Amino acid sequence: MTNSGAKEPKTISIVIPVYQGNLTLSTLISEISQVRDTMKSKFSSQFLIDEVILVDDFSQDGSSKLIHELSTHHDWITPIWLSRNYGQHAATLAGMSSSRCEWVVTMDEDGQHAPEDIFKLLQVAENTKAELVYAEFGDISSHRNWRNKFSQLAKLIAMKILLPKQMKRFSSFRLIDGELARTVSAYAGNGVYLDVALTWVVDNIETCKIASRPELRQRSGYSFRTLLSHFWRLVLSSGTRPLRAVTFLGVGSSALAIVGGLVVVYRRVANEIPVAGWTSMTVIVLFFSGLILLALGILAEYLGIVVRTVIGKPLYVIRSSPRIDLRKEVQK
Repeated sequence: MTNSGAKEPKTISIVIPVYQGNLTLSTLISEISQVRDTMKSKFSSQFLIDEVILVDDFSQDGSSKLIHELSTHHDWITPIWLSRNYGQHAATLAGMSSSRCEWVVTMDEDGQHAPEDIFKLLQVAENTKAELVYAEFGDISSHRNWRNKFSQLAKLIAMKILLPKQMKRFSSFRLIDGELARTVSAYAGNGVYLDVALTWVVDNIETCKIASRPELRQRSGYSFRTLLSHFWRLVLSSGTRPLRAVTFLGVGSSALAIVGGLVVVYRRVANEIPVAGWTSMTVIVLFFSGLILLALGILAEYLGIVVRTVIGKPLYVIRSSPRIDLRKEVQK
């Protein structure tokens, strides 16, 4: 006899894009299996890892065969095979679109993300009612110094200039509301940075401090070229902020051109500029330089409208139910 009053656990889908995971994936799946057992014994009324989606991003190191073996051995593993190598973000979106649970966790296959830390992400989400929780790591000593510096600089530019203020930190280890994750995966177009797309539909974003651990493999799967490509995609898909900077530059240059022209004319009238023709030439250069930049700024605004349309930024997103408990709100 079943207990009709028992509360169903909240289900979790774990999405793992795989490209060079032949040496690390088995260990990671073993750790996830232990976490699943822990959830069943200690948190059976709260959470359940219902599925692990392994997205094979056209691996060339034997990962495809390993994914097939793992999915055959574990009925809670779902394999997804991509037709070619599309990259981590595309593979993650493919896995998110195939998920079916209330929460979606994305993590790397290199072992740097510990599955037991999912508990911490869930706790932050439950306490803050956040729909998106990022793991915030400390310094990762297993990487070379140049890579750490480049990563820190890229994230500093992203946080201060490109991304909205509610984005405190971001990483590939995330906990996302399942409905929003599937919505983002449905409209995020080619070239869109996943974390930028998430900010379009999520307002309550939190972070969770987690101790970093080194990768299980000796060499990172990301070259400098790949990291630079990720950063450039972040810049281009961040919306119209870079274009808006062109507008401000044009307006500011026009104002400086007017002020500079007045100063030059005044100095000419005061006989402080002895060279004939220098004043008129300087005024013309300043005026038309400011005018050109102002025109570029106006064109950037129109281009921004086109960018928002082309990259798939939605006008609105409808949810089937609110994340908060309405009954509790009414009682308050």
